[in-house]
Amino acid sequence: MPTRLTPALRVVTVSVLFLLGVQGVQTAPIAINTNLVIRLIMTTTNSSGADSIRIAKDPRNDQLYYLKYNGDIYQISLKPGSGTSTSARVYSSADHGITDSAQGMAIGSDGTIYIVGDDSTNSDNSTFARIMKGVPDGSGGRTWSLLAKTEPYPRSKTAFDHVFNGIIASPDGQYVYVNSGSRTDHGEVQSVGGVFPNTREVALTAKIFRLPANGSDLFLPNDVDALRDAGYIFAEGTRNSFDFAFAPNGDLFATENGPDRDMSEELNWLRPGLHYGFPWRIGGADNPQQFPNYDPNSDLLLDPRFTAVRHGYFYNDPTFPPPPTNFAEPVINLGPDADSYRDPTDGSIKDASSLGQTLSTFTAHRSPLGLVFDTAGAMAAPFQFHGFMLSWTQGDPNGTNVDGPFRDASEDLVDLELTKLGNTNYQARVTRIVGGFSNPIDAEIIRDKVYVIENSGDQGIWEITFPAAPAPLTLGAPAWLTDGSFRFTVSGAAGQSYEIRASADLLDWFPLTNLVATNGPFQFVDPSATNYLRRFYRAVQP
Repeated sequence: MPTRLTPALRVVTVSVLFLLGVQGVQTAPIAINTNLVIRLIMTTTNSSGADSIRIAKDPRNDQLYYLKYNGDIYQISLKPGSGTSTSARVYSSADHGITDSAQGMAIGSDGTIYIVGDDSTNSDNSTFARIMKGVPDGSGGRTWSLLAKTEPYPRSKTAFDHVFNGIIASPDGQYVYVNSGSRTDHGEVQSVGGVFPNTREVALTAKIFRLPANGSDLFLPNDVDALRDAGYIFAEGTRNSFDFAFAPNGDLFATENGPDRDMSEELNWLRPGLHYGFPWRIGGADNPQQFPNYDPNSDLLLDPRFTAVRHGYFYNDPTFPPPPTNFAEPVINLGPDADSYRDPTDGSIKDASSLGQTLSTFTAHRSPLGLVFDTAGAMAAPFQFHGFMLSWTQGDPNGTNVDGPFRDASEDLVDLELTKLGNTNYQARVTRIVGGFSNPIDAEIIRDKVYVIENSGDQGIWEITFPAAPAPLTLGAPAWLTDGSFRFTVSGAAGQSYEIRASADLLDWFPLTNLVATNGPFQFVDPSATNYLRRFYRAVQP
């Protein structure tokens, strides 16, 4: 029985994406849902030339920080007005040692900042990841040290070296989860000119790792048995889970960037020990390169504008390894948005929900990321306890004129109304609510506000304010007055009418008066209380 969720990149490797950037003119995003209010917090371009890549809050005080690719971390000072907020650099590579490769940032419940970076070695043929942590020192600063480091492992030296990037701390502060993306587009051989013969994915790629947050100098070898024995592998078969978020019920979700073939991008419910299909199953469909009769010349989902197609990475592949069993499937997209697909039988573009179909999960090439949840229930209906997600890649809302999402504008913020399907999966009603960002790359949420940081143009930080949940209705401060009257206070949403009711037995209730709440608690006095041995009160919205 489905239960509603309540307190319950794309083809381009991220590294290359950030090094190249996409420059343009800053334009303001547009609220598709007119109940939302958007304002520019600030722009983040500066003389360093480094791209902005992450935004995160300190859970202790909701202080916002953003990270640049060169390792600079800035603290934001929020101010009223448009574009008037400021920021100051508080840490750099001189503090944590991650230089020109910072791809992930998370802040734990105790204020510890985690940074993920990757370094090349072996004549740029190999790479290794480092995860640094800055622990609060009690005087307003942080002491930095190495949490974990990987053994050098083979790069592909293509656009598909996704490396280590996304990271999140568990709400209880016990663990950090970190993504290691694939080194291939779809599981093809990438030998780097014979340096790594017949090499596809390796032990340190296409996985989610879970590490103890209190660890120090942990070593992750490029050996799958050793990684499993150490308990570091949380999930496998993930191509590139660039962002994570915990839902209100504690379930962990991650976005997934798909391959250069027109296959759906994914949203996955991550669970320990499961395999999410890559490279055998992608976006709810089989990767055809695993089959002995595959002919790329007749594959209608290959678009020559994409890198892997142009470079011949789709080919008849008789040595493609056999698949494991029991794949976990992506979250099901019910529509109405982000659900376009190309029909593999005739190559036409179709809208799944308009045909009464579902998708697993989003339109191809969207590059989903920037995932957050209203875990506090701070937003009013219909957004309360929902998820929200960005997509990086510019699309074509009307056709296929860009090498990105088809019949899908993308570069937007979508609302995810998730429903749990027993213990097997989730389904999501996906609705576009803000459009027109400039390659949005990450998001953070503070109560009824979502903050979005862009990766191109002026790299703006935008604040999207949602309708706030009404203040809870409470009765308090009971007191007998000298004349025998009974008094108490009522706290509720300002401007809302409330009816005060009384009962002698908690069964039969009758109205006493109607009142309108002000900005603070208001008092109610019952002069007739002297006529009763006992009397109960409640306030309701009429």
